Amino acid sequence: MINDRELSWDGCVNGRDLGGLGRVKPRAVVRMEAPTRLSEAGWAAAWAHGVRTVIDLRDPDEREPDHAPRPAGITTVNVPLDPIGTPFYERWKKIDGLGSPLHYPAMLAEHPEPLITAARAIADAAPGCVVFHCAGGKDRTGLLALVLLTLAEAPLEEIIADYLLTYDRMKQWYDERGFRDQLAAVTELLAARDTTIEASLTSTITSLTMPEFLLGNGLSDAELSALRARLTG
Repeated sequence: MINDRELSWDGCVNGRDLGGLGRVKPRAVVRMEAPTRLSEAGWAAAWAHGVRTVIDLRDPDEREPDHAPRPAGITTVNVPLDPIGTPFYERWKKIDGLGSPLHYPAMLAEHPEPLITAARAIADAAPGCVVFHCAGGKDRTGLLALVLLTLAEAPLEEIIADYLLTYDRMKQWYDERGFRDQLAAVTELLAARDTTIEASLTSTITSLTMPEFLLGNGLSDAELSALRARLTG
């Protein structure tokens, strides 16, 4: 099932459709790394896939010019996910650099607002497929994917497997930039705290109650219905 979701858009290495996980329908939502390296052919493939909205989870100072222009019919919505300048951000920047699932429970508890804003943007998007991304498509993208997939009743093992795919898909991207192997780095970080990637994700997913999390943090009943319709049809 996971291999069927892979997207071969020129200039993209970490794009995949979440359709087929839980109750998510194909061509509803796509997760990926920043689409700045998509070629003209890559954007044409995204358009052919039905993409009409792109949600950028990066901070403003992370944004870079696209290598090729986006089709005029695609709307870009900026929803920075990191709560920069908060005690949470400063604390977790020192602990895991906000680069592992270790900070997910604290983010959900202390700063749910950006996730609600992103969920609302997906619910309110124009008809068509919605792409959401951060820089590498791993942690901010991974947390939003976890929220959406939990709402769509995806099994625990599917959510974890989808998260882990990024380490393989982005390895060359990290290598080119001289970064340490991210799977080894995150595994080591979590091992020092007597946990694993899988156990950390399991703890987050099993404690996330849906749709109460969304409704309790500001998503309206109408927006929840629209989000569910978007995801599951």
